[in-house]
Amino acid sequence: MSARAWSTFAAVSTLWGIPYLFIKVAVDDGVPPIFLAWARVTLAAVVLLALSHRAGVLGPALRRLRWLTAYAVIEIVLPFPLIGAGEQHVASSLAAILIAAVPMLVALLAIRFEPSERATGSRAVGLVVGFAGVIALVGLDVSGSTAELLGALAILLAAVGYAAGPMIMNRQLTDLDPRGLMAVALSIASVALTVPALAHPPAAMPPGEAITAILVLGLLCTAAAFVLFSVLIGEVGPGRATVITYVSPVVAVALGVTVLGERPGAGAPGPRSTRPKSPSREGNGLAVIS
Repeated sequence: MSARAWSTFAAVSTLWGIPYLFIKVAVDDGVPPIFLAWARVTLAAVVLLALSHRAGVLGPALRRLRWLTAYAVIEIVLPFPLIGAGEQHVASSLAAILIAAVPMLVALLAIRFEPSERATGSRAVGLVVGFAGVIALVGLDVSGSTAELLGALAILLAAVGYAAGPMIMNRQLTDLDPRGLMAVALSIASVALTVPALAHPPAAMPPGEAITAILVLGLLCTAAAFVLFSVLIGEVGPGRATVITYVSPVVAVALGVTVLGERPGAGAPGPRSTRPKSPSREGNGLAVIS
C-alpha cells in the first residue's frame, strides 16, 4: 500500500468509526431510522452535487446510472436504515463489531463474483484472526432478547450490503471521479428514500443534539467518508479497503464507552448505556423492528 492509501485508510477508519455514536444519539432522540438515513444522505448529496458540478465531473457519472443505481441501493438505501433500526435495540459499539464481519463477507462473495479478491492462504487466516481480534478486544454481548437479536440481524444484513457495494464499484465504477460518483449515487439514494422518509417523520422536532448528529453524519460520515472510500477502493481494491471495519470498532467502542456509557463486552464494567432513550413512535416503518 502506498502512503496515500495508508493515509486514506486511516481517515476512513476514523470517519466510519464515528457514525455509530451519532446514529444511536439520533434514534434514541426519536428520529426514525428511515428518516435519519434520508436526512444524512440528502445532506451529503447536496454538498457533493455542488462540488462535483463546480469541478465538472458529473457528466461521466450520469452516463453510468445503471451501475450507480445498483451500488446506491446495495451500499446505501438498504444498509443505512437497517443499521439505524438495529441500533434502536443494540449498543452502538456492538453495531460496529457486527459490521466488522464485512471483510469476511467480501471474501465469501468473491468466491462467486470476484476471483481477484478471493482470500486464500495467509490472507484468509488473517481475515479470521482479525475478526476474532476485534471480538476479543471489545467483546460481543447480545442478551438473547428477541428485539436485540433482530437488531443484530438487521445490522448483519447491512454488512452484506457493505460487502457487495465495493465489489460493484471495483468492477464498474473506479474510473469515475470519486466526487461525481458519490454525488450521483447519494442523489439516487436520496430519491429512493424520500417517500418512506416523509411518510414516517419524527413525532416532534428533534432536539439539538439529534440535529447535530444528522449534520455530522451527513457532512463527515457520508459525504467526506464515501469520497475517501472510493479513492481507497481504487488504490487497493474492495477486499483490502473493507478491512477498515476491523479498525472502526475501536473508535466506535471508545466513543460508546466515554459518551454513552456503554458496556462493550460481557465482562466489562459499567452499564449498557447511561443515556436515556426517547420512546419510538409506532408506525415509523423501520423505527420499530420488534
